[in-house]
Amino acid sequence: MKYSEISHFSHPHHVLKFEYSDAPFKCDGCNEAGIGSHYRCSGGARDGLDGGRYYSSACDFDLHTHCAIPQPSIMHPFYTKCSFQFMSRPPGEVARYCNACEKDVTGFLYHCKFCGFDLHPCCAKLPMLINDGEIQLYLHKKDNAPCLRQKLTFNRCGRKVRSWIYRSSCNKYNLHVACAKEMLAENWHEIRRRSSRVRGGGGVYDGVRELNAEIPSLKGSFQALQIRKKGKGASLKGFDIAAMGMQAIVSAVLGDPTALIVGIIGALI
Repeated sequence: MKYSEISHFSHPHHVLKFEYSDAPFKCDGCNEAGIGSHYRCSGGARDGLDGGRYYSSACDFDLHTHCAIPQPSIMHPFYTKCSFQFMSRPPGEVARYCNACEKDVTGFLYHCKFCGFDLHPCCAKLPMLINDGEIQLYLHKKDNAPCLRQKLTFNRCGRKVRSWIYRSSCNKYNLHVACAKEMLAENWHEIRRRSSRVRGGGGVYDGVRELNAEIPSLKGSFQALQIRKKGKGASLKGFDIAAMGMQAIVSAVLGDPTALIVGIIGALI
């Protein structure tokens, strides 16, 4: 369920409004990256201690939808004996990591106090099936199949156990959730710089067109790989499908697995 505006305990002085953004943001709840649908501070009026009414401008404060409207507790198909409770910060003093993506947990999370497992809110809500019309991707707790990132970089990603992985129904394409996050992190500063610049122009679509012209897309990476394998008769269509699948996974990891976001992610990375 989505609301047009909400009050949130983590930002009590201002109302947060639901909005869509083509520019990436850092969620102030879980401290992870996001894009697309989310809640953002709108500023507004508040009561002062002296009884007066005060107005302030909006803050640079954003929350994933999953972080803004969390469920008090959830179950997950991969951990049938666990009950995950929503928490605003990790329990204890020991550093914790997400069991889905292997990344550190530094903010909002779902935690099972009996098993000690932790999940970022967006990781906890990753769809078990992503279907973008061209390819079906199923989420697995673990899989020893080669990762798409390995095919792009020609380096072993080294993940065979801990990170969750999406695998296509044809069993040809696989991408770890952890690798999807790392690919985004590697381009994060460039994405933020360029998307901020184009936002001042003619809106979402003009911005995406400019990003398409300036930032190499996943499709381009697959085309380069296809050229290297030209002698082996590799199919460009196959690489296009794999690229779309990878874009869909990154979109889901960012908290908004929608068709429109998939196209924007393709331009950004």
